[in-house]
Amino acid sequence: MKFGLLTAICEGMTFEEVVEFAAENHLECLEVACWPAAGAKRRYAGVSHIDAEHLTEEKAKEILDLCAEKGVSISSLAYYPNTLDPDPEKRAYYTAHLHALIDASAMLGVNLVTTFIGRIPDKTVAENLEEAKKVWTPVLAHAEEKGVRIGIENCPMWFTDDEWPGGQNIMSTPANWRKVFALLDSPNLGLNYDPSHFVWQQIDYIRPLYEFKDRIFHVHYKDIKVRRDKLADVGVMANPLEYMTPKIPGLGDVDWGKFVSALTDIGFDGCGVIEVEDKAFEDSLDSAKRAVLQSARYLRNFVG
Repeated sequence: MKFGLLTAICEGMTFEEVVEFAAENHLECLEVACWPAAGAKRRYAGVSHIDAEHLTEEKAKEILDLCAEKGVSISSLAYYPNTLDPDPEKRAYYTAHLHALIDASAMLGVNLVTTFIGRIPDKTVAENLEEAKKVWTPVLAHAEEKGVRIGIENCPMWFTDDEWPGGQNIMSTPANWRKVFALLDSPNLGLNYDPSHFVWQQIDYIRPLYEFKDRIFHVHYKDIKVRRDKLADVGVMANPLEYMTPKIPGLGDVDWGKFVSALTDIGFDGCGVIEVEDKAFEDSLDSAKRAVLQSARYLRNFVG
């Protein structure tokens, strides 16, 4: 397994600076945030360390030469929109950029894009599956043509009132994974597995590793702390942020020893990256860097 960082937390740093930071701190890989130049309003979105839409062979060579010099590889190009947005203009915009990432990932020899399937929040699972087939059949055809895999993160994307009641990503549970994999039968479609999202959904985050071991393309190291006193007060029907808080690894409820042990059981030899969404480390770029280093110190008890 390679051990690294999702660059979204490094807003304000250039790609070269992020690579240098990773190299100095013995991080082996980067999941590179690649949002469109226009950015996005959502927290942890809008950061772009590689301009996928304007990537040239010359620029790709510069990027790869730098990574080789510093001993840091690119694990994936990352972009996390709602590709099933009910607004047709937004949907077209998001999927167009996703196609650009597929081309850029192939040009860089990374051959992996990490993203969401998307979801219309107020539609049923069955209705969203119909939309997913329409949107994702051509996306996956493009990915297969380019030899690029797509890793879907299992975050429900339900954190704000406008995402109620179903969230913005249908691939949030093992039950829905089975439905999507049956519907979109492509070997290039898999998972970017984040155990923290299962903690607050009260789903076993170990057992699915064994069933879906051949679909796990990438891993996120992020933690969640469930406030049991708050949960007992508001219940599971409440907005999740009323009873849970994202934390850096080691400060939440994930048992990282058991999780990494299961990864070794299934022979996972891909990349796992630290994802920082902990509000306790949001006041400055220095705080974000400190969060990465603290996470890395803790996780090295279990990985690389």
